[in-house]
Amino acid sequence: MSVISVIGAGAWGTALAQMLAANGTPVTLWAREAGLAAAINNGDGNQPYLPGAMLAPTIHATADLAQAGVADIALLVTPAQHLGSVLAAMPVIPRDLVLCAKGIEAGSLRLLHQVAHDAAPGSEIAVLSGPTFAHEVAAGMPTAVTLACSGGAAQWARLAPAIARRTFRPYYTDDVAGAEVGGAIKNVLAIACGVVDGLGLGLNARAALISRGYAEMLRFGTALGGRAETLAGLCGLGDLVLTCSSTASRNFSLGKAMGEGQAPAALLTDRRTVAEGAHTAPVLAELAALRGIAMPICDAVHRLLQGAPARAIADELLARPLAAEGLPG
Repeated sequence: MSVISVIGAGAWGTALAQMLAANGTPVTLWAREAGLAAAINNGDGNQPYLPGAMLAPTIHATADLAQAGVADIALLVTPAQHLGSVLAAMPVIPRDLVLCAKGIEAGSLRLLHQVAHDAAPGSEIAVLSGPTFAHEVAAGMPTAVTLACSGGAAQWARLAPAIARRTFRPYYTDDVAGAEVGGAIKNVLAIACGVVDGLGLGLNARAALISRGYAEMLRFGTALGGRAETLAGLCGLGDLVLTCSSTASRNFSLGKAMGEGQAPAALLTDRRTVAEGAHTAPVLAELAALRGIAMPICDAVHRLLQGAPARAIADELLARPLAAEGLPG
């Protein structure tokens, strides 16, 4: 049996640990805060991040990253901007690293599998991404995800049996770049959909934004080496539909509050959990500009997060020149 660790005890990390441990599998869960690790081990659950969830007794939480890092399979669920520093602090051993955060590294403009490859060159990298609300996964509700394996079919043969459960179904691809791009961009687009909701622009507008946002995802993803069929799957379109449709999405709820007139700086300061789209939007805008990729919706979210008024940004998008559907517009 593979030794499994989950690195990061936020809502998503805790939900993954619970999903993996629910059938009796031992799982080590790394929490940054020693008090949180103690509470989980004492049977109090993870009230700050996943309140109400009864966690399996085979989850062992620890604040010792070196201890948690000794595993055959490590699921990395720390925020995207901290992935490199967390990997640098972990023991350097060959293993499967499964990246479960979604974003692009600021400064270097690297996708996370590139960050992980440089920080842990002896490991094989996989990306787990798809339409997943943490509370549903923790409750054992049916979920399907993309598991993109840089090591191809051989890595899939190791990881799939270790990760799959009756209600948690991974689907294989070797398109790591496509899987990552889908997860990163959908967070930004979910903020935009939340703004539409906050402004009261209606369901027609939301559907149009999802469709036009998906076109941006395709343009960007294929430019970075991803495949269109990957982005049409669970880690792209599937995740986009989920997070653009519910206030259970942290990114959607952030956008909704901005559309209702709340200042983004205050919203981001007050939130305990991370809305990754807020960190991805400026990085995405910079990388798209460098590559010459037209992404008007994602760029609009970047300007909203800088303080531009939501109503004015919406009016700008509506005033864009008419174009054929396959073109930016």
